[in-house]
Amino acid sequence: MPPEYRVISLGTLAANTLWEEAGMVRTPHATTTLIMADSCRILVNPGLPAQVLHARLGERSPIQPGEVTHVFLTSLAEDHRRGLEGFEDAIWLAHEPELLHTRSQLEQAVEDARSHADDETVAICKARLAPLASIKPAPDQIVQGVDLFPLPGVTPGTCGLLLSQPRATVLVAGDAVPTSEHLEQGKVLPSCEDLEQARESFKEAIEIADVIVPGRDNILVR
Repeated sequence: MPPEYRVISLGTLAANTLWEEAGMVRTPHATTTLIMADSCRILVNPGLPAQVLHARLGERSPIQPGEVTHVFLTSLAEDHRRGLEGFEDAIWLAHEPELLHTRSQLEQAVEDARSHADDETVAICKARLAPLASIKPAPDQIVQGVDLFPLPGVTPGTCGLLLSQPRATVLVAGDAVPTSEHLEQGKVLPSCEDLEQARESFKEAIEIADVIVPGRDNILVR
């Protein structure tokens, strides 16, 4: 059977510049998607607090939180993994370049804070590092029909999931394609770490996918 997918929770940006918003006008969180393939139940980007996501999962699917077998993070941004620890029985996965980059950044931040005797910042960075020890590098194929699709640029290791279906290619794109407006206007997030790389990833995403699950919006059929 080909993989099935369902949006569990719609995400949002802190501020959408395409809506002429500036500054933080809302609490950001990523769109959360459930992928069902064979015996795997893959939750992508648990961006809301665990208690809220547990309720949304029950509203949007017959799957209980304890039945989620894998959690995949398209990036390690805080608003992609807010509810991660609510799925402690699942295997936590991310693209290896994203893991290496994020760990390196936080470890450097710890060292910098120590050199300035900033104990508060040391504690904060260590708390952010702790969950990363339990996140494993994702294999190229999580299960048959669900493959990694690297989309670097927004972050160095941003990575989507490509779902093979008989009549369509579905891409769970994360922030590489944030919203319907970004898709329509051919734009990427202004906060990208590498703007040119993000633009290339955006082009690859729209070239390969018939259906896109964006990072902060509902399903987009092209």
